[in-house]
Amino acid sequence: MTTNQRSADYSAWSREQLIERLIALEGPKLVKESRPSVSPASVIPVPPRKHNENQNTIPPPTNIIRPPSKEFNFSNHPKRKIALKFCYSGWEYGGLAYQTGPTQLPTVEAVLFEAFAKARLIDRDGGMEGCGWEKCGRTDKGVSAAGQVISLWLRSAVGSVEEEQGKGKGTEIGLVNPVEEGSTNQHQDSGVPGLSEEDFGTLDLSELGSPIAATTILQDSSSKSRHELDYVGILNRLLPPTIRILAWAPVAENFSARFSCKYRHYKYFFSSHLLDISAMREAATHLIGEHDFRNLCKVDAQKQITMFRRNILRADIEPVVDPSGNNDEAMFVFNLVGSAFLYHQVRHIMAILFLVGTGLEEPSLVTKLMNAFDGAENRDLAICETRLEVLDRKPEYQMADALPLMLWDCAYAEEDVKWRTGTLEPSAQDHNHDTDEHSRRCGLGTESNLYLQLHSIWNRSRIYNVLDGHFLRAAEAHHRPPTSPLPLITGTSLNDPSSLNYPLGGGTYKRVQKYVPVLTRNRLDTVEMINERWRNGKGSRKAEKRTFVFKTRISAVNRFEHFWRNDGRNKALKIHHALPHPPTLESEAKETIANLEA
Repeated sequence: MTTNQRSADYSAWSREQLIERLIALEGPKLVKESRPSVSPASVIPVPPRKHNENQNTIPPPTNIIRPPSKEFNFSNHPKRKIALKFCYSGWEYGGLAYQTGPTQLPTVEAVLFEAFAKARLIDRDGGMEGCGWEKCGRTDKGVSAAGQVISLWLRSAVGSVEEEQGKGKGTEIGLVNPVEEGSTNQHQDSGVPGLSEEDFGTLDLSELGSPIAATTILQDSSSKSRHELDYVGILNRLLPPTIRILAWAPVAENFSARFSCKYRHYKYFFSSHLLDISAMREAATHLIGEHDFRNLCKVDAQKQITMFRRNILRADIEPVVDPSGNNDEAMFVFNLVGSAFLYHQVRHIMAILFLVGTGLEEPSLVTKLMNAFDGAENRDLAICETRLEVLDRKPEYQMADALPLMLWDCAYAEEDVKWRTGTLEPSAQDHNHDTDEHSRRCGLGTESNLYLQLHSIWNRSRIYNVLDGHFLRAAEAHHRPPTSPLPLITGTSLNDPSSLNYPLGGGTYKRVQKYVPVLTRNRLDTVEMINERWRNGKGSRKAEKRTFVFKTRISAVNRFEHFWRNDGRNKALKIHHALPHPPTLESEAKETIANLEA
């Protein structure tokens, strides 16, 4: 009696084997439509799986025909410009900015770029310039961020939704559709690189947790609702836990994550140990307004900055709620809000505030350091007994530690950026009804595992905090806490102790035998001298290198054009690929080809 295979039990098959079986059944039909024959290399032998002969099951197929993988063509997909908000733990990285050379720790941008490229949201070969990558603010090694923002162009799945809503104004909001002759690919993007819905046959992959379910919701042909790729979900699955994507927003073509920012908000957390918080608050008030901060930053000679005036919108100190109830050494946060900041500006300001908090310096030191030229701080002359000294050169002092510093927020105009976390594109009808349902569908307030992930990390860090506190309590049974004259009471002087430790933030301290007031310390060179020394030294060498590279590129392009005109297209292209030239020459060669063919 012959067994009917269609009534057999497939329960013994794994998910992967089911998919392979469907590809084996439907694959040949797709292969025949795309190419005349299948090479033997495409036939993949699969070892038979052992099964119970008593069960009515079908053994897995022994040979599966798979179509060869196609090269991903970004020109076949629409793209759009978005802003992306994310957070990261600075102590795990060597800063935010991508570095061309080797670094001791990975940079945040390098890890982000790799995730974007792996998800095929951007073209790896185009680099950061190819996708218009732009960051709001640069953070240095060890500095964290809770609201960092970048803007860039990336792959999209919404098609021409914005154009339908804006009546042909799609380009104004940063969305571009591919225009290719003969292109009929209208299916919705699955979000999985290199695969479409057709590649999965008739198998239902929409179960919870699958990448298809997370990125695509199939819609009725009569429905106007469209779904964008799940940028938040896709990237968070590829990124380490120390970098989390929080939200995204469609933006206009002329939007700039850096120059469209209204203000940046930094937070610096510190303990009240050895500090007079009231004195620090008084000193912080002198920062508000537009001032010259050349003596409260590090001069970055490579940028050749000559204007150091920055506008501070807010500078205050607030207590941080301590769930443990320990008020002996309460935690505080210094809030600094401004339109723009200089290199290491926040950490230099905190170093001065720590000196003021210990009583080693007066709050008026902040104003004195900002008097970089005669009359710069005339408004605060009343706080000093004598006329302010002009400080055109920065005194030597060590800046505060990087660990407690965080870029808290980057603010934009509400009409420019509307953050979302979901995938549904709001339709024109939705804009007329500002309902909770509309907010939920567009991703505002959508439930996500992201909060649970961050809450878990925070909860675990609290355990470390409790453990460290108990280590300290255990040490107190055998070691007496050292005494310190800090903070000094107003009107008292330091009685020349054998050594003195004053805080630098993040649990670090500066140990000195004798404290020297800041205004009496050695002075660094003026800004003009620092910039000139760099121009004549390292800057000159960099300029020579750039000139050499530019001449090499021009020579290579000229040789390419010569071979094109005299030896034909094929030989010119072969010679072009053999030429030793920078990678950026590829785009120049393509441009030259277009001009020659025209």
